[in-house]
Amino acid sequence: METLLQYGKAFLVGGLLCLIGQLLIDRTRLTPARILTGYVVAGVILGALGLYQPLADWAGAGATVPLTGFGNALAKGVKKAVAEQGLLGAFTGGFTAASGGTAAAVFFGLLAALLFKPKDKNK
Repeated sequence: METLLQYGKAFLVGGLLCLIGQLLIDRTRLTPARILTGYVVAGVILGALGLYQPLADWAGAGATVPLTGFGNALAKGVKKAVAEQGLLGAFTGGFTAASGGTAAAVFFGLLAALLFKPKDKNK
C-alpha cells in the first residue's frame, strides 16, 4: 500500500508540473525553450532557498525527474561544493552534481538515434 501511495504522490506532483507547463504553452506567448529554462531556474532558486528538497522528499520521482529537479540538483551540488572547496565550488559543483543524469540522457539519446529511423515531417 505504501508503494501505491508513493506512486500516487509522484504522479500528482509530476502531473501538476506538466499541467503548469502546458498552460504556459497554451495561454502565454512564451516559447517552449523559455518555459523549460524557467523550470530549471525555478528549481535552482527553490533549491537554493531550501524549499524544493521537502517537495522532492515527499513526491519522490515526481519532483526529482522533471526539469525543476535538475535545477534543484544543480543548486545542491553548488552548495555542497562551495562548502568543501570555497569559491571554486561555485563553478564546479553544478557540473559534478548533474553529470550522471546528463551523461545518461546523452547515452540514451544516442541509443534511440541509432535504433530508430527518423521520418520526414513533410510527408
